[in-house]
Amino acid sequence: MTVVLQHVIDAVSLGSLYALAALGVGLIFGVMRLINFAHGDFIMVGAYALIVPSTAIVATPLIGAWPALAMVAAILAIVVLLALATERIVFRPLRNADPATLLIGSFAVSFFLQHMVLIIYGGRPKAIDILSGLNEQVIVLGLRIPKLEIATIGITFVLLSGLALFLKRTMFGLQIRAAAEDFDMARLLGVRANTVIAMAFAASGFLAGVVALLLTTQSGVLYFGMGVQPVLFAFVATVIGGMGSLPGAALGGFLVGTVSVALQVLLPFELRLNRDAFVFLAVILVLLFRPGGLLQSRAAKERV
Repeated sequence: MTVVLQHVIDAVSLGSLYALAALGVGLIFGVMRLINFAHGDFIMVGAYALIVPSTAIVATPLIGAWPALAMVAAILAIVVLLALATERIVFRPLRNADPATLLIGSFAVSFFLQHMVLIIYGGRPKAIDILSGLNEQVIVLGLRIPKLEIATIGITFVLLSGLALFLKRTMFGLQIRAAAEDFDMARLLGVRANTVIAMAFAASGFLAGVVALLLTTQSGVLYFGMGVQPVLFAFVATVIGGMGSLPGAALGGFLVGTVSVALQVLLPFELRLNRDAFVFLAVILVLLFRPGGLLQSRAAKERV
């Protein structure tokens, strides 16, 4: 039973990370019908902002050497500003373009950010040590649980609750929900498109900053492609949960994390390196029976 509970906590922790990333992707898709693959590079930029530009293997902390609260605030501000700048410079001029053009725009932003990091920091992976106290373990009912997993789960549920309250109880949140259901009708009713989309990008950037801090603390390694896997699994999570459904994105994130941990435990040792292939196979099986996702949004149902 102790071993099972340990794996459950691992699954919830990993699922929490994927849920946060999936919510960032889902917010943008909800208001713009855009799969923003540059979201992973927002995470990467947030992580690299912790260190001094250098080609050394061991990174010299910059923001990472600040007090914890100041470091967190600085990273979140940097990624939010990056997301807002991306929306204003790239996606706002392309807003009325077809979905393929928007998708190409997101790939262009992704490649631009990756190569800017390569120019500034070099291409060698870098080791960094921040918030190292979170990697210590605590014993709870016989379970050895890293503090980071507890922090990840706690932060995720706080942010999920905060996002739910924001969307349901604030004027901007109601406007975002209205735009996600029917953007054209929302505009006719007085919702300002620029404000709503900027708010969605700001919230998405905030979530990317949180993921950057948690991921960097967990791995202790920075490299220019570190955002690719999280955004890929975030996209998978949004598809499973239902495109355009924020509760579905969160649910999909937890399911992907659970399946990943379960496969890591259950697969024979020689097949564990191919775990992700089995995760995607599970995704295909889900979509065969629920093509619209588990929690299809009302707007998506109406379009069907």
